[in-house]
Amino acid sequence: MSIFRVIIPTLWLVFAVYWGISALSAKRSLGITPWWRQSLLRGGIVVLIIAAIHFTGAGRLLRAAHAYQAHSILLGAIGAAIVLLGVGFAVYARIYLGRNWGMPMSRKEEPELVTGGPYAFVRHPIYTGIMLAMLGSAIGESVIWVVLLIVFVPYFVYSARREEELMREQFPAQYPEYMRRTKMIVPFVL
Repeated sequence: MSIFRVIIPTLWLVFAVYWGISALSAKRSLGITPWWRQSLLRGGIVVLIIAAIHFTGAGRLLRAAHAYQAHSILLGAIGAAIVLLGVGFAVYARIYLGRNWGMPMSRKEEPELVTGGPYAFVRHPIYTGIMLAMLGSAIGESVIWVVLLIVFVPYFVYSARREEELMREQFPAQYPEYMRRTKMIVPFVL
């Protein structure tokens, strides 16, 4: 077993612990779906993915690719570096956002429009960082992360668009201008 099979999950664990602790200092959200409902929805998506892989026979192909990855130090190193970059970018964005952070598609008390730091490059750097970390996990740990990417990228794009609707309502003068000078998720591309 490669050391990267330990490093990559450890990076995700550090990310999850940081996320949970930092959520305690966020501004109060107004009129959102309870966190447990959103978690159940995301958990249900993961369960459906696992069931689909198991029942379609795709699991054999994934296990073969996984076995190849387990012996590749190069893929492990590249994947771990990308996970570190993605998690680091998402955490940097979260720190920069400060108390304005909230669950996806939620409204905050006394909102502020944050356009500096990583938000000067993309409007949703947290999603960017998470997707980058998922890609790194797919390269360095397991191709099962590709399946998760296929499911979660559309979810992140949907969430980003919904959040942008809310931001245009809250900041009708500033947000459209901010949208014109930045990309949604991928700097200089999307």
